[in-house]
Parts: sequence; C-alpha cells; structure tokens
Amino acid sequence: MNIKSVNKLSSRYVAFAAVLSMCLTGCSSVFNKHVEWETVAPETYPVISAVGYAPISVQNGASESSRMLMALKASKLDAYRELTEQVFGQKVDSGQSLASLVIQNTSLDSSVQGVIRGAKVVKSYPVGDDMYATELELDFKLVNDIYLSTARPRRVKKVHYY
Repeated sequence: MNIKSVNKLSSRYVAFAAVLSMCLTGCSSVFNKHVEWETVAPETYPVISAVGYAPISVQNGASESSRMLMALKASKLDAYRELTEQVFGQKVDSGQSLASLVIQNTSLDSSVQGVIRGAKVVKSYPVGDDMYATELELDFKLVNDIYLSTARPRRVKKVHYY
C-alpha cells in the first residue's frame, strides 16, 4: 500500500465516523416525547413487631418512679433498635489476629442504622420486679403512605412520540 491509498482510506474512516456521530446524536433530538407516569403500590403490606426490654434498678434516677420512667424510655429505644434491625439489617464486623499460627485476638462488632417512621407503641408494661418491656408495631401500609407523601415513586405508564 502506498501513502495515497492509506490517506484515502483514513479519510474514508474519518468521514464515516463523522456521519455516524451525526446520525446518533441527531436521532435523540429528532424524537420529541411525552412520558406519562403512574405510581406503583405493592400488593400486600407486612406488619412487623418488636419488643424491647430494660432493667429498672440500674437506671439513673433519684426515686423509684424516675427509674421506672427511664426504664420505660430505654425499653422503647431497644424496641426501635430491634425494628431497625428487621427493616435495614445488621452490619457485622469481625476480626482475628494470629501470632505464630495461634489466635491472639478475636473481635466481633455489630451496628444498626436506619430511620423508622410510622411505628406505634402497642403496649408498655413491667415484667417481674425489675424489668420493663415495650412492644412496637410497624405497619408497612402506613410506611408506604408516608413515603408516597414525600417521594412520589413512579413508573412509566405510556410514552407518546411526536
């Protein structure tokens, strides 16, 4: 192949690439469209529940009634933690260290993070002499309604091309 044929061939590739890029970019602007959206609702909504516990005697407080009130609040937070585990899962980190092929240290950490909206307290009650329990319930129908009022999830209903 000589230099003229190589230049002619490379100019053809450049021309082809230019035409192709104009066609591809032109196609997206040629079609004007209108998209109709509709909201999506699940068929069923689960209801989950959680129970939280807290001891009364170890709470900080000057009187028995203030320690009971603190235990009530702690048991409610424990129930929220359990709901959060059910909804978002639990992150588990672990580690081990070895020295001369002998395990020296083993650690296991867990954490839970999330936002629970719409949970309601079903019941709070003392258990035995030194424990308080709180039962929570989370209805995902209510969670979905709260979500729809803020996020408005959608899917494509119909597309009209002009």
